[in-house]
Amino acid sequence: MIIDQQATIPAPIDRVWDFLMDVPAVSKCVPNVEKFEQSGENVYDGVVGVKVGPISVHLDGRITVTEQDRDNWTAGMVGEATDKRIRGAVKTKATMHLVPRDDGQTDMLVHADASILGKLGQFGQVVMRKKADQVLAEFVQNMSKAMAQREAAGSSAG
Repeated sequence: MIIDQQATIPAPIDRVWDFLMDVPAVSKCVPNVEKFEQSGENVYDGVVGVKVGPISVHLDGRITVTEQDRDNWTAGMVGEATDKRIRGAVKTKATMHLVPRDDGQTDMLVHADASILGKLGQFGQVVMRKKADQVLAEFVQNMSKAMAQREAAGSSAG
């Protein structure tokens, strides 16, 4: 399933990039992360809880950052996660591209090719896209708050 999403971040592109490349900080903005730890260079393991339709799952998985191209404001990652309880799995390959806006904000374009297996796959693309849109919207909201707090802390420290 191909998922294309776009969000506007209320900050200049260089600040957005720097924040997004701080993967531990980003993990705190992802809704319902229950566990997150670095397990290697550009490799992170974690657990995220997600409710899809009537099912709650705890996806235990690994994300590997495969590309960080600041010159082109592009990053890539692959991820795999499973929920052994319901025998469901998600595999995804995603790219993110940042685009500066004339108003000083940044557009974040996300393209993901996801395979959703097991019971999760039974929900269909409409339900999964809606869930992906909800997660992105909450992530952007959390990220904007975190960036504002980081900026306030940095300006008060100087």
